[in-house]
Amino acid sequence: MSTYEPSQMLALIHNRRLARAKLAEVKMVNIGGRPVIVPTPNSAAQKRKDSIKVVLAFLAIYIVWGSTYLAIRYAVETIPPLVTAGIRHTIAGSILLVWAMARGYRPRREHWLAGSIVGALFFLVGHGTLHWAEQQVASGLAALLIATEPMFILVLAWLSGQQKISRLSALGLAFGVAGVAILTGVELSSKGASLIGMLAVLLGSLAWAAGVVISPKLKLPTDALARTAVPLVCGAVMLLAAAGVTGEFHSLHWSAISLRSILGLAFLIVFGSIVAFTAYTWLLQRCPPTLVATHTYANPVVAVLLGWLLASEPLTARVALASVAILGAIVLIRKGERVAERRDVVPVSSEVKSSAQCA
Repeated sequence: MSTYEPSQMLALIHNRRLARAKLAEVKMVNIGGRPVIVPTPNSAAQKRKDSIKVVLAFLAIYIVWGSTYLAIRYAVETIPPLVTAGIRHTIAGSILLVWAMARGYRPRREHWLAGSIVGALFFLVGHGTLHWAEQQVASGLAALLIATEPMFILVLAWLSGQQKISRLSALGLAFGVAGVAILTGVELSSKGASLIGMLAVLLGSLAWAAGVVISPKLKLPTDALARTAVPLVCGAVMLLAAAGVTGEFHSLHWSAISLRSILGLAFLIVFGSIVAFTAYTWLLQRCPPTLVATHTYANPVVAVLLGWLLASEPLTARVALASVAILGAIVLIRKGERVAERRDVVPVSSEVKSSAQCA
């Protein structure tokens, strides 16, 4: 016979249920070799909070990265392009590197070597040519040309034997080539500065794609922050050295720098490099890479619209048609990659598909 009164029995059952509920809200993790109990976000309030964070993070990589093209245009109006990119990446890279080291990361020699290779492709050539070209090319047009990067990745991966090209991907390449032809067709006859600028942007897109293809083979840091910080710092050093060799520091007149250029550079550092990248890495830990990579569809659209609304850049039928062709190419290539995955062919972008170029 039980020695508990009915009221005591009810209280005991209630306390045990509370204990089980509390245990369901925690989990055991291993930190520093010791088991530590941490809370798990299983409450409705926490889930709503996380959902809001996800939405804000996607807005950051969609809108902020799409707006960086216009910010570059404003920055290079009175600040030389290589100086602009060098200062931007020096400050942003240093902040991210200090942040990574504060979390326990320690750089090694192979990290700096790999970072130098990736930094040269991503930032010296990739961003250096983009910043230089936006002196002649509209920001929205530059964003559309940068959107060709998944096409270059596909071709380079195919040439290196890392990936096969499905029919959908081949159709996407055809759409992409058509889009680029529509954009550059008029300039081919004039052979002016605008054509040279467009070719420079395409060169930067190709360099970024090459960096994406070879980066998995390099000994980059495993820490997410350090993996971007080290190439950023290496690329920044190269950009500043290139600015010195080309005489940009000699031609720079600090008193002539406009407030709009200063604000554009500040936006690139704070929002384009730090805020958006933090949101990007946070999303990669919580969402499928294919979902995160959808920013490649949104960024050119945002750039074209902002250039039209804020900088009076022409939004012609030619630009609209090229936009449809290039964005359609990206969609087809992404679908073609998924077809390749289902056929047990691992495409290079399954490892780095979330490394699409951002200005």
